[in-house]
Amino acid sequence: MLSFFGRSLQGLALLVGSAAMTPAFAAPAPDNQEAQNIALTQAAFDRWRDGKGSPYDLLAEDVQWTIVGRSAASKLYPSREAFMAEVIRPFNARMRTPLRPTVHQMMADGDRVAIFFDAQGTAKDGVEYKNTYAWLWRMREGKIVEAHAYFDSIVFNDLWTRVQP
Repeated sequence: MLSFFGRSLQGLALLVGSAAMTPAFAAPAPDNQEAQNIALTQAAFDRWRDGKGSPYDLLAEDVQWTIVGRSAASKLYPSREAFMAEVIRPFNARMRTPLRPTVHQMMADGDRVAIFFDAQGTAKDGVEYKNTYAWLWRMREGKIVEAHAYFDSIVFNDLWTRVQP
C-alpha cells in the first residue's frame, strides 16, 4: 500500500476491466480539508507564476521547513523567518528575474499536500536557473506547518556559490 507522510492512500486503486463498480470500491470524494488545501496551494502557485505573490505567503510563523539532501541550504529551518532569512531572501537576491513555477502535479490527502513542479528564472550573472522540485506539506487552518523540499542540489549549489546576493 502506498503512503504519504506515513498515511495510507486508500481509494486510489484503479480497477481495470470491471463491468460495474460497487460502492464499496468507489474512491471517496475529497473531503473539505483536501479541497481547501488544494485550492489555497493552487492559488498561491498561480500568484507566484503571475509575479503577484508566492507559496511562502502560506507559511505559518512556526513552520518546520526541511530542505532534504546535501545542498548548501539543506537543514531544518525552525520558523518562517529563519527560512525566509537564510534561504528565500538570499536566493531571490541572486536572481535578475524571479523564479516562475510550472506545476506538473498537485495532490492532497487529508492535511498533506504534494506539489511537483519546475521553476526557472535568470540569475544576476545572466545564466538561466532551472530546477525541478517536489514539496511535501502538512497544512493546518490554511497554513503550511511542516514542509520537506526536494530538488537538484547540484543546480542549486552552482547558483548559490557562483552568484553573490
